[in-house]
Amino acid sequence: MEWLKTVQWFQFFLAGFLLLIGFLLAKVASLGVEKLAAKKLNKHNAVLAKRAVYYGILLLFIITALQQLGAKLGVLLGAAGVFSVAIGFASQTSASNLISGLFVLVENTFEVGDVIKVGSTTGEVLSIDWLSVKLRTFDNLFVRIPNEAIIKSEVTNITKFPIRRIDIKFVVAYHTDLLKLEKTLMQLADEYVKSLEEPEPLFSIDKLNELGVAIQFSFWVKKENMSQANNAIIAKMVKVLPEQGIHFGWAGRDAVLTNHLPSASV
Repeated sequence: MEWLKTVQWFQFFLAGFLLLIGFLLAKVASLGVEKLAAKKLNKHNAVLAKRAVYYGILLLFIITALQQLGAKLGVLLGAAGVFSVAIGFASQTSASNLISGLFVLVENTFEVGDVIKVGSTTGEVLSIDWLSVKLRTFDNLFVRIPNEAIIKSEVTNITKFPIRRIDIKFVVAYHTDLLKLEKTLMQLADEYVKSLEEPEPLFSIDKLNELGVAIQFSFWVKKENMSQANNAIIAKMVKVLPEQGIHFGWAGRDAVLTNHLPSASV
């Protein structure tokens, strides 16, 4: 690059100084934008605004520094354009993920901090980037899911709404007084402070099987109380139902009590 031979040491110093100022200014400005955006935007959009300001300011100072060094920006931009086209043809998968990322951002099905399920993977959203979505699973694993897979898969946002329903399925003996069972369960839910009055708890008879009568008892709680409420109600059922003469179903086997809601552990 012939233009470098004609650059004075003062120009190198000035270019370096501009880069340093640009870096510091971009850092301060992006943090300020993030704080302001956090008051009006969700966490994800605030992060995007921060990145846009940071890289925008930094790019301006890099261009200015190159001009101080006498670089012919037209040639550099032309070369960058040709390079970009070559990269585009060589990386069709990345282009597909980039386009899919635009749809993910526009659709706004989930945001940073939400708990989602994609296929068999469930975890907290750490970031939503142009090429992929990063998750942290509940056993503390880092999972990267390409945006194209997000678009093509069924995505469940577990924490989208403020309240959740817990479904507890179990079996009682055939001779059980079902009206008494319903009354007892409703009372348990009513006495449990984290159980919501609206929507009301639901008692339903599912089916008959070889163990007895299959029952489903459902009640609503705030999403942050899911795990605690699930465990508390089951513990009360195991203690209170036998005291009321209500026994879990059997067929020469132990009692059966299961919770079939995978997301109840969230």
